[in-house]
Amino acid sequence: MALSRFWGWFLIHIALFLSLCYAEDPFVFYDFEVTYITASPLGVPQQVIAINNKFPGPTINSTTNNNVVINVRNKLDESLLMHWSGIQQRRSSWQDGVLGTNCPIPPKWNWTYQFQVKDQVGSFFYFPSLHFQRAAGGFGSFIINNRPIIPIPFDTPDGDIVILIGDWYTRNHTALRKALDAGKGLGMPDGVLINGKGPYRYNDTLVPDGIEYETINVHPGKTYRLRVHNVGISTSLNFRIQSHNLLLAESEGSYTVQQNYTSLDIHVGQSYSFLLTTDQNASSDYYIVASARFVNESQWKRVTGVAILRYSNSKGKASGPLPDPPQDEFDKTFSMNQARSIRWNVSASGARPNPQGSFRYGSINVTEVYVLRNKPPETIDGKRRATLSGISFVNPATPIRLVDQYKIKGVYKLDFPNKPLTEPPKMETSVINGTYRGFMEVILQNNDTKMHTYHMSGYAFFVVGMDYGEWSENSRGTYNKWDGIARSTTQVYPGAWTAILISLDNVGVWNLRTENLDSWYLGQETYVRVVNPEATNKTELPMPDNALFCGALSKLQKPQDVSSSLATSIIEGRSKLFFTVLMISSTLFLVSR
Repeated sequence: MALSRFWGWFLIHIALFLSLCYAEDPFVFYDFEVTYITASPLGVPQQVIAINNKFPGPTINSTTNNNVVINVRNKLDESLLMHWSGIQQRRSSWQDGVLGTNCPIPPKWNWTYQFQVKDQVGSFFYFPSLHFQRAAGGFGSFIINNRPIIPIPFDTPDGDIVILIGDWYTRNHTALRKALDAGKGLGMPDGVLINGKGPYRYNDTLVPDGIEYETINVHPGKTYRLRVHNVGISTSLNFRIQSHNLLLAESEGSYTVQQNYTSLDIHVGQSYSFLLTTDQNASSDYYIVASARFVNESQWKRVTGVAILRYSNSKGKASGPLPDPPQDEFDKTFSMNQARSIRWNVSASGARPNPQGSFRYGSINVTEVYVLRNKPPETIDGKRRATLSGISFVNPATPIRLVDQYKIKGVYKLDFPNKPLTEPPKMETSVINGTYRGFMEVILQNNDTKMHTYHMSGYAFFVVGMDYGEWSENSRGTYNKWDGIARSTTQVYPGAWTAILISLDNVGVWNLRTENLDSWYLGQETYVRVVNPEATNKTELPMPDNALFCGALSKLQKPQDVSSSLATSIIEGRSKLFFTVLMISSTLFLVSR
């Protein structure tokens, strides 16, 4: 009788304890087994990177303020880091998954990421950040849903659909890497994939027979949320759906002013949510197209992804020519004007109840200014390298965040120039010294001949201006100081500039890079180091217990028992919780007697 009474108490207090722990900030758990598999997305068998035997990888589905735990098992033959693009990692750059903050996960090891998606909503994606691996796959969607108490600024859609688009080569990522190491370019991609699949055979000459293509099934008279991500290597893509409008609603965690587009340019690393209303007569299936932009389109026709939108009452297969892309191959203003039209919905609530526009970025005084200029790759010390402001970044053997933690001297320099160097380019580990709670203006000047996109970890920055030519201080007169979109990845047109504003309120070491994978691999990146002079766990979490060590700290790394390492930290965490609940319940039971 006493035993049954105890277990009654125990179960009641488990429920109470779990509700107290998780009611506000629940946990979601994922297990990623990262392996090579053979696939033929463009009809040629090749090695791709799969997660849980899936290519692309599974969607991470979370809600604002969830604690996300992802155990990654590296079954590749080289080291691995997973990067959560656009996830701000508030107070925890330890979890960002890039070389400036994390030691790589060795082959046959596992490592568990744990972070909170604090005060965020929206559409993001993840990918492997080392060794050019993104060119082989390993990517997937990362969704952060609104909490039920925060309304979304549109009716609840009838469905939620992820679309991953990106240019693709039939050469393995190791062969692409070797080409870059040898001072060569990558050449034209072999095609564009949509959700890991090749194009529908819309043209018998351009598309060989037997290629598997993506089909998206919908019902008539419904509205669907499409989350579209360009996870490719270096090609901007124009996205469109035959005979349908795309109502833009969100971009990388910010709700936008809702506008209809017949097509939209989506640049490497960018993410958008569209609302698609299935209001056509379904006389046949419809083409979904992602085609290369800012290239010689007559020569790049094969670099086109085609999927199928199929109504449940469709009367036949799609046929005939694809819907036209923008007719602006020689008009460089159309795409930029389209980009300028994407604006922040200042009256909508984001992750918090207050409107997005309550943060009046346009009235904050700028404390530091950096002009970052890129050029076409150039030779430095006999190697073909890419630069920012004349510096080609060299990743140190010991990550910058660990260097700071252990006060190791001489690994990097806090001397990144606020204006481009006038001297010859150089290879260095040079970092931007950001001021905690400062307000930084960054001008991204693209003096290359191709489109670039730039991403900053840890933040959503405000895109306040872009134009062709060289930026000058007079350019500030054109800035949008009211409803410029807040996002983590922005395009910079060739021969043009883009200006962004960043509120440096997130302590850590944060990667600022081009998303063009070839230029990133060749050194076009840096880090922004943001330090609170008063050390406190309120602004930065402690180094995680499972931190990996490498470089100058490699002697601190304990060997991992590969045979028993599966989800060790998750199991330990759940065990600790169980025994904590058991002790509390036992104590309460004894006291009650």
